[in-house]
Amino acid sequence: MADRTVNVITICGSLRKGSYNRIVMNALPGLAPEGMQIKEAPPFSEFPLYNADIQNATGFPAPVQTLANAIRAADGVIFVTPEYNFGIPGPLKNAIDWVSRVPNQPFAGKPIALQSASPGPLGGGRVQYDLRRSMVFLDAFTLNKPEIFIGNCAQRLDDKTGKITDEQTIGFIRQQLAAFANFIAAHGPKG
Repeated sequence: MADRTVNVITICGSLRKGSYNRIVMNALPGLAPEGMQIKEAPPFSEFPLYNADIQNATGFPAPVQTLANAIRAADGVIFVTPEYNFGIPGPLKNAIDWVSRVPNQPFAGKPIALQSASPGPLGGGRVQYDLRRSMVFLDAFTLNKPEIFIGNCAQRLDDKTGKITDEQTIGFIRQQLAAFANFIAAHGPKG
């Protein structure tokens, strides 16, 4: 895989345009190691609430198919998400639920990395635990370490400029992205 570009997509768990997690996600392309291209996945904000009646009556909505196809086409996926009420934000959970039901389920065998930013001291540790459990069920391969939990993120991210201001945080993210490139090479599709 070293002789080709590794294509990674990012999925932000927050729908808010100025969210701390979106700031982190937007910084990732500039922090990626050589040979890794990172771009945002198609949006899930227009997904209806998951309902098997919709799926059975009209099939999968076009935005669901679009996201599923993008996940399939990517070499890896990075979730960058806040923690809502100690868990996965509702819209993100809904997106995972929809995509998980598409034929040729796209998370199976897919390398996954997790990042979270939170104004609280834990930095989103509980949401990552829940996402790991979901990814285990979906047969994805989730990178274990290094972990990115950006606690007290208001002191590390500038929501006015949309930049990460803490050099240590930037360093940790670079380390994770380099490890993720190696992880994709070891666990991603061959050839």
